[in-house]
Amino acid sequence: MPQGEQTLATTQSQHKWRFFRSGGFDQVALDSAADLQHLHELDPKLWTVLNCPTTGLEFDSRTAALLDTDGDGQIRVPEILAAVRWCCERLQDADILFKAPGLPLNAIAEQDAEGVHLKAAALRVLEIVGKTDADALQVSDLADMTLLFSPHHFNGDGVVMAELTADAELAQLITEIIQTQGGQPDRSGGEGIHSESLEAFYQQATAVVEWHAAGGCEDPEFCPLGPDMAEAVAAFEAIKAKVDDFFVRCQLAAFDHRATDALNPAVAVYDVLSNKAIHSNDVDVAALPLAAVAAGLSLPLGEGINPAWTSAIHDFKHKVVDPLFGAKGKHKAGHLTLEQWQSICQQLQPWRLWQSTKPDTKLHQLELERLQAIVAGDSKAKLEALIAQDLAASTFADNVDAVELLVRYQRDLVTLLRNFVSLSDFYQSKHKAIFQIGTLYLDQRSCELVLKVSDMARHATMAPFSGCYLVYCTCERQGEAPLHIVAALTGGDVDELMVPGRNGVFYDRQGRDWRAMVTKVVVQPVSIGQAFWSPYKRVAAFIEAQLQKFAASRDKDIEAKTTTGVTTVAAAPTPTAPATPTAVAGFDIAKFAGIFAAMGLAVGAIGTALAAVMSGLFSLLWWQIPLVILGVLLLISGPSMLMAFLTLRRRNLGPLLDANGWAVNTRAKINVPFGAALTGLARLPAGAKRSLTDPFAEKKRPWGSLLILLLVLIGAGLFWWFRMH
Repeated sequence: MPQGEQTLATTQSQHKWRFFRSGGFDQVALDSAADLQHLHELDPKLWTVLNCPTTGLEFDSRTAALLDTDGDGQIRVPEILAAVRWCCERLQDADILFKAPGLPLNAIAEQDAEGVHLKAAALRVLEIVGKTDADALQVSDLADMTLLFSPHHFNGDGVVMAELTADAELAQLITEIIQTQGGQPDRSGGEGIHSESLEAFYQQATAVVEWHAAGGCEDPEFCPLGPDMAEAVAAFEAIKAKVDDFFVRCQLAAFDHRATDALNPAVAVYDVLSNKAIHSNDVDVAALPLAAVAAGLSLPLGEGINPAWTSAIHDFKHKVVDPLFGAKGKHKAGHLTLEQWQSICQQLQPWRLWQSTKPDTKLHQLELERLQAIVAGDSKAKLEALIAQDLAASTFADNVDAVELLVRYQRDLVTLLRNFVSLSDFYQSKHKAIFQIGTLYLDQRSCELVLKVSDMARHATMAPFSGCYLVYCTCERQGEAPLHIVAALTGGDVDELMVPGRNGVFYDRQGRDWRAMVTKVVVQPVSIGQAFWSPYKRVAAFIEAQLQKFAASRDKDIEAKTTTGVTTVAAAPTPTAPATPTAVAGFDIAKFAGIFAAMGLAVGAIGTALAAVMSGLFSLLWWQIPLVILGVLLLISGPSMLMAFLTLRRRNLGPLLDANGWAVNTRAKINVPFGAALTGLARLPAGAKRSLTDPFAEKKRPWGSLLILLLVLIGAGLFWWFRMH
């Protein structure tokens, strides 16, 4: 069956599996070669993960790419099974996958031709990197593949470098092909040619040689100006459009003399030019006709020409007109007639048509004689033979890729299985899971459950279903791209703790520190103890807020009244005559009597209520009073504690991984004890000495103790009074 296409297990496995329970579900233990050999028999419903992304993990990206055989960015169950099965086939004993990184040569099985070639390639790699057959292959030995291939030997990639041949002629030709067609990367790290670039070069060389053969300069009809033809045609092309324009204008003037003034520039055009500094290359000047337009005029080649075109016309006269007509005396001195212009166009047309068929290739930089020799020679056949020899030597090259795959699987495959088939790395705390990218230090605590966030919108949708208190941060480090992370706070007190803008430090798995800034917080309960006190803290916060509002409003009123009084006094006019004293408002006793009555009623009602409560409380037996108080506390805190309990029960890892593209196949719970292990709190080291003397501590006053004592005495007195009456 092709790699990556195995059917998931649907039959009962005969292997004796071992499971361990952690995170609220059973997980398979992978500890032996037998477990790997029978992995395809394990029911997929018992797998913890069904697919995971290849990026955003603390897992070797090259190994992940090799596992992702279809290149879809996801590692799936069939790809895992294919990798495990291939390793079991290629190894003498699959237990080597559970050992320290390093693949001994004798661990490779040789039961078939593929195994023999694989072992031979592994031995060759050991020799190249300077090791013996007793040494183990490491991933670092295959990190730079270019060291394993010499440019002087065939390597099976179909690319031939100049160093591969001792024939100087072939080496020069390879260099010329690279210069004109571009080089192809060789496994040795250099550049060479392959069959496609060789074929393209010879096709272009043949086209250039044939093009030159079709345009020989020996024929005076085809090349009337001899070896100077190219320069002459270039001078002709530079002025052709402008000369055509001049003669057409003259023909229109001959057709209708009324058009003469319109075909010449208007006076207003010169008015515009008169207001600025003019130079011979001015665009506005160049746009004017070559010369004054009139019926039957010839084109002046000296005086009377547009200043912007003087140089181009002089070049045209020197390279085209004089060689064609000068010796024959057929042209009017200093002028070019329409008939002469048409004759020039006719004589240069064959050359211009030939030039229009010039092949578009870089091979024109080579001499014609060199191209003719290349086309006529047999170098193409020799290069084709070299390429064929290189392709035939692909056995070692192909098996080097297999050696790299096996060495990487020996180091990384079991690690992936323990984060895919099960989550033992996460729950057993021996190693960090591949999705844990580091540790966040924030407010005297360390958060171990930290994940990379690649899609913030998707994370914001899925992550709240985890039931975890989440802190999103943007991490920055000089010379690195910003990193977005989310940390789960699963222990400690988080009341009024996390707000956007707070700063912390994030350490990645390489030990590098990043500046972390909180950008978003998803609030969830952290513990039942915190939930018990949360109603009282909310009431205290509400009372504090109301007192602050009341104090602020009173302060604002006093400020407003003071400002109004000062403004009134300052604005009052100075009296010019004694004014009659204004009567002082009298004391409104009815108003204040109503206020005092209302206050009396309120105090009386409160007193009556307290008396009723105290009467009922102290009428109980002494052992019943604590039970009543406990019941009141539970009545107040019970709902918060119940909600916290339900939230903590459903707290799980799945939504956090799903938000990053994983397909988690179970409810991976994070209970309170395990959550406490994922978030470390600041504690003094064992055996540390602590001085309790604080020179800046607030001075202790007896008022608090006296108040408590007074309340106790009042309570005792009330208890005695109610018991007596």
